[in-house]
Amino acid sequence: MKSWILCGALLTFGMNVLAETTIIPIETDNTALVYAVGDNGRLYQNYFGKRLSGKADYAALPQGKEAYLTHGMEDYFEPALHINHPDGNPSTLLKYQSHTVKAVDGGTETVITLADPEYADRVDLHIVAYPKENVYKEWAEIFNNEKKDIELEKFASSLLHFRAPKYYLTQYNGDWASEVHPHDQELHYGKKEIDTKLGARANMFVSPFFQLSLGKPATENEGDVLVGTLGWTGNFRFTFEVDNRGGLRVISGINPYGSAYTLGKGESFLTPEFIFTLSDRGKGKASRDLHDWARNYSLKDGLSDRMTLLNNWEATYFDFDQDKLVSLIGEAKELGVDMFLLDDGWFGNKYPRHSDTQALGDWDVTADKLPDGIGRLTEEAKKQGVKFGLWIEPEMVSPKSELYEKHKDWVITLPNRDEYYFRNQLVLDLSNPKVQDYVFGIVDDLMTKYPDIAFFKWDCNSPITNIYSTYEKMNQSHLYIDYVRGLYNVLDRVKAKYPALPMMLCAGGGGRTDYEGLKYFTEFWCSDNTDPIERLFIQWGYSQVFPAKAQCAHVTTWNRDASVKFRVNVAMMGKMGFDINLHDLNEGELAYCKQSIKDYNSLKPVIFNGDQYRLVSPHDGNHAATMYVGKDKKKAVLFAFDVHPRYDEALYNVKFDGLDPSLTYNVREINKSDGSQGEEKSYSGSYLMTVGLPLFSTSKLSSRVYEVNSI
Repeated sequence: MKSWILCGALLTFGMNVLAETTIIPIETDNTALVYAVGDNGRLYQNYFGKRLSGKADYAALPQGKEAYLTHGMEDYFEPALHINHPDGNPSTLLKYQSHTVKAVDGGTETVITLADPEYADRVDLHIVAYPKENVYKEWAEIFNNEKKDIELEKFASSLLHFRAPKYYLTQYNGDWASEVHPHDQELHYGKKEIDTKLGARANMFVSPFFQLSLGKPATENEGDVLVGTLGWTGNFRFTFEVDNRGGLRVISGINPYGSAYTLGKGESFLTPEFIFTLSDRGKGKASRDLHDWARNYSLKDGLSDRMTLLNNWEATYFDFDQDKLVSLIGEAKELGVDMFLLDDGWFGNKYPRHSDTQALGDWDVTADKLPDGIGRLTEEAKKQGVKFGLWIEPEMVSPKSELYEKHKDWVITLPNRDEYYFRNQLVLDLSNPKVQDYVFGIVDDLMTKYPDIAFFKWDCNSPITNIYSTYEKMNQSHLYIDYVRGLYNVLDRVKAKYPALPMMLCAGGGGRTDYEGLKYFTEFWCSDNTDPIERLFIQWGYSQVFPAKAQCAHVTTWNRDASVKFRVNVAMMGKMGFDINLHDLNEGELAYCKQSIKDYNSLKPVIFNGDQYRLVSPHDGNHAATMYVGKDKKKAVLFAFDVHPRYDEALYNVKFDGLDPSLTYNVREINKSDGSQGEEKSYSGSYLMTVGLPLFSTSKLSSRVYEVNSI
């Protein structure tokens, strides 16, 4: 990592450093983010790069750029903060007041207090550093200390400065069933924004994370790269602006579009957490650091196991009854999974849920489908020795529903326009406390009536349309933000009353993939696209930021050209489940699936909690390979895939990674389709990582799993 790349200042030699300058270094084991107070009393970011040797080095740094730039003063580019004061003045000047440092779980939290001497408004910048994981979190709290209301027009969580010869941005965007496509571009003078304005299903078109390479494009194992993501289950914006001198500012936070926020006297506004890491060993190191941090501090039950499951969706869709579901619960037991999950279609009586055109909001069990209620199913699951899970979509309402008829005032919809529906539904107004009570009550009533429910799949299939809140009245620009805050209020209540309840975060696939949401959910549904070829790319994309145990990966009938083995092996690289009609499998395929669940259960500790190494990218050719290595480097598993190899193409060895070069390892192929095990061969860790092994073939849509154990 080159400090000349990462220093926030234009290096001017001969600059005098004042002896009394307040220096605030915030360090991990690898990096340092250094702030200092200028002689004008303002706070500056002097450095962000490789950790230096001590305080003298930090004191010698030249003054950088102002740390939390404001609108209306002498800066000419995008600010982090824009306040409109009661007297009409739109400017803010922040000066350093004090800072504190305290220990928090896994790291240290530094709070830097800034204030406007003219208007007395205050900003507390919070920066938490996790030394071992090399990860930072940053957010701001903005206080209105004036005598009247103020309006927040812009309110970023973080502003970071960089100075490098070149900048290369990687963003991840797509659409429903086509998520997380990486796109690279070099940044030049001007502004690049990545944002979303969709509200509830905010990430449908673009994921809330990015990679920024400094100096030259980073690879998997080389280069300086910043990886950042925002913990906010709503509209976000990342702004990358290169100025006239080649400096870059990165501003991250809630998208201020349509969201000017009025802050009353004595009130404060808390921005979401911006989570980031800086790697000098490429994107792979950054991912592994984020995975470790997530499992330890952010992902719900991050160090715990995850359940395999059988979902009824492809077996029945909406067409099921009690007897059919009881039979499927028995099939879950036969398959060997941990849980049976009942998907959409179990609710509504006046308007029974026979399609996606009605009944959302009416969470009473459909009597003619399930005459004995959910309780009959949980009893059968207990009898069979499996858990029972249930699909819900509590934030939504169908226009054809009893809830809509009774409480249209609870719906986000314009009072004087025709309603626009996305997927035949509308969004409930979670800015309204009564609606929050109702949504919490959906979960609470189900858990009270059926305490053996062991899992919820919480779906969210529509962005916010018809953007108007009856509850917000004259503060319509608060809706986007208060909706998300209302959602968190509901989820806090669920978590408080049912702390051990695992849930899947789903939003028509990957429409919600953020670390604030994942404080309440054990996993997320990556995509409704379960074609195993596409999932190689989708799971590769999400792995840049999220660990394998957070990514739900199901075996389905999408792409019948791919063998069951290929589909299973792709799913084994995440939190595996089956969403398939077992009667579509022949005897050999069913036997293979049963064996695969046993194999997967033995490999889960390494896949879920080990270090992930992306060895061969599906984006680079006709093959892919990913490896997971246990923290003690004694056990690993490697997945190799041949997608569409060319006839007689040249094949090259796959070089392993993450092993101990001094240890000797036994390597063998496992999980073969005929139930046999491959021949075990021994190699040094050095050989496997330097020379590698010939793991690819020219067979279309073939896959192999290799177990690696130290001797």
